Amino acid sequence: MPGSMANVPKDLLQQIQHLEEIFTVSTEKMKEITDHFVRELTKGLTVEGGSIPMNPTWCMGFPTGYETGTFLALDMGGTNLRVCEITLPEEKGEFDIIQSKYRMPEELKTGTADELWGYIADCLQQFIEYHHEGEDLDELPLGFTFSYPATQDYINHGVLQRWTKGFDIDGVEGKDVVPPFEAALAERGVPIKLTALINDTTGTLIASAYTDTAMKVGCIFGTGCNAAYMETCGEVPKLAHMKLDPETPIAINCEWGAFDNEHVVLPRTQYDVIIDKESPRPGQQAFEKMIAGLYLGEVFRLVLVDLYEKSHIFEGQDIAKLKRAYSLDASFLSSIEEDPYENLSETQDLLANKLSIQATRPELELCRRLAELIGTRAARLSSCGVAAIAKKKGWESFHVGADGSVFNKYPHFKTRGAAALREIFDWPKGKRDPIDIRAAEDGSGVGAALIAALTLKRIQEGNVAGIQHPETMLKGTKAADKKSDQV
Repeated sequence: MPGSMANVPKDLLQQIQHLEEIFTVSTEKMKEITDHFVRELTKGLTVEGGSIPMNPTWCMGFPTGYETGTFLALDMGGTNLRVCEITLPEEKGEFDIIQSKYRMPEELKTGTADELWGYIADCLQQFIEYHHEGEDLDELPLGFTFSYPATQDYINHGVLQRWTKGFDIDGVEGKDVVPPFEAALAERGVPIKLTALINDTTGTLIASAYTDTAMKVGCIFGTGCNAAYMETCGEVPKLAHMKLDPETPIAINCEWGAFDNEHVVLPRTQYDVIIDKESPRPGQQAFEKMIAGLYLGEVFRLVLVDLYEKSHIFEGQDIAKLKRAYSLDASFLSSIEEDPYENLSETQDLLANKLSIQATRPELELCRRLAELIGTRAARLSSCGVAAIAKKKGWESFHVGADGSVFNKYPHFKTRGAAALREIFDWPKGKRDPIDIRAAEDGSGVGAALIAALTLKRIQEGNVAGIQHPETMLKGTKAADKKSDQV
């Protein structure tokens, strides 16, 4: 590993040791967090509920791999709108995909609801006109990845709890987003029927399970963090009034970023406390604020500012750029951890170019160690959530499909997470790990299409629990089947 502590002055060594003490999550602590996590997941499924919402998604079962038909998928992100057409052929676990991306204009995020749904409907119309010019289409079924916190009494309905990702459109929170969306489609005569409104974690779970039967959990480790897994209806007391078969599976969107909002068990530092206090919603998303990409750079920045103000680093330098909140993101830490040079010259250039700070060699060593500590803590805490689902369900061996920028791009995140699971479960060294976290399939595209397919299949079989106005969807079923016959 590049860098060495041999030439670090005693004062800085003491600071590094202190940082190691406060950012290191011990094996015992991870076990304690995991056990508390299990209790909180269970509480979230009760009528009274808890901090973790544990939202039932009305996706009731895994794909078999033999689903067929043609489906649209719409993914409404913070930056882009992605539209996919996914054809599921006869071959098990296969799919064909064509897709287009449309920019999400910034002004839409603070505009009116009519402008938002109108723009999305326009993009869908363009997509269909381009790919199906001159065709006489029946309604195509659509899976809509709407990754904003929503309450779902039905799979084809969703009441927005609150906007995130920079959106702030009046008159949408607290209302079902489906009717105005469908009205915009109808106004333009777009032949599409919304069949399923899904969260990206549920999509990740289902898309990954389509190609891998050992898949039991879908996770997002990105700007935010979340997980979904398949529960049985009998284990969800808040659904008891629906008299569902207790053995029926139902995917639960945990929304686990809210774990430990009460600050019972997570090892928060003074820097985590500041992040929470100065965030738009103090007291919420306690877990997310310690592990998600949005906050990793901010923790790093706060530590450096604190050390500067206590005269430990960057003496006599202007740190105006470093003092800007959220001026560093997770990729800044990634770059420091990936610096291959013994003298940490890339880190030196990074600090000079981004922050106008000329760092000494010992200060570079401290930055390097701090980035490692923050990145490692995030990975270890993330694994506590995966371990908690495993313990709650009594699953000993399975795969986890993970997506998101931190999982895919942050150096060593996967390895550190795997090491944490080994410690939590006391697995013997040298053997293959029974729980394997691996890169997920495309949840917001393929996953959304598959959930639409599974929903239509349920309607055909007469299982309409959690589906609003199922009779209006059967046209879509015929369209999907007819299209599949042509494939």
